[in-house]
Amino acid sequence: MSHPTPAPEVLTPPATAPEVLLKAENLYKSFVLHAQGGVQLPVLAGVSLTVAAGDCVALQGPSGSGKSTFMRSLYANYRIDSGAIWVRHQRQWVNLPQLPPHQLIAVRQQTLGYVSQFLRVIPRVAALEVAAEPLMDLGIDADIAYDTIRQLFTQLNLPERLWHLSPTTFSGGEKQRVNIARAFAVNYPILLLDEPTSALDAANREVVIQLIEARKAQGCALIGIFHDEAVRQRVCTRQLNFGELSAD
Repeated sequence: MSHPTPAPEVLTPPATAPEVLLKAENLYKSFVLHAQGGVQLPVLAGVSLTVAAGDCVALQGPSGSGKSTFMRSLYANYRIDSGAIWVRHQRQWVNLPQLPPHQLIAVRQQTLGYVSQFLRVIPRVAALEVAAEPLMDLGIDADIAYDTIRQLFTQLNLPERLWHLSPTTFSGGEKQRVNIARAFAVNYPILLLDEPTSALDAANREVVIQLIEARKAQGCALIGIFHDEAVRQRVCTRQLNFGELSAD
């Protein structure tokens, strides 16, 4: 059954609550299996979430419960069937599913960062350039952008001999560190983290935990999938359990 898209509505955070940066309301998402006779597979059914500055919300639930679909919907990689995803962008509320492409790109460049499990790069482009790209897109001077990435690469223990090589040849953990540097280089008000420590050893996992804790202290709102219980307990302030309808 299809669900009507809600009419646009300007939302503001409650005056007595911490500053709300993201508000997902009543999200529905299904996939149609065309190769199996058009069977409709419901994944999200009325999921809601409100996240404020300094929050770090863990998405909890078994494999296949909709966590990754929810994350990709929040980044507008997936188009939801109905509901609203309000993001506070440049001091105004915007509803991601209703944005034209150029405005969505602006939100992703300035407001909403995403650390995915996979690093998609163009062959022969150096890791330093890959990680500096979001800063360059914001008009940051190239020298400043590259210095920022060098500092993050050093902090993340990425060997300097790799900085000028394409990440296509890197190990899983090395690619993940490039991805983390790419996202944490920009001071996004909101960060989505899809298993950010899954391929890392203990030392580099600790570095990423410290990066997350620093962003929380700066007022970033974070939403993540953390399969590592120790990481989840360190960085998360609360959780959204899939199978429940909301977390406000």
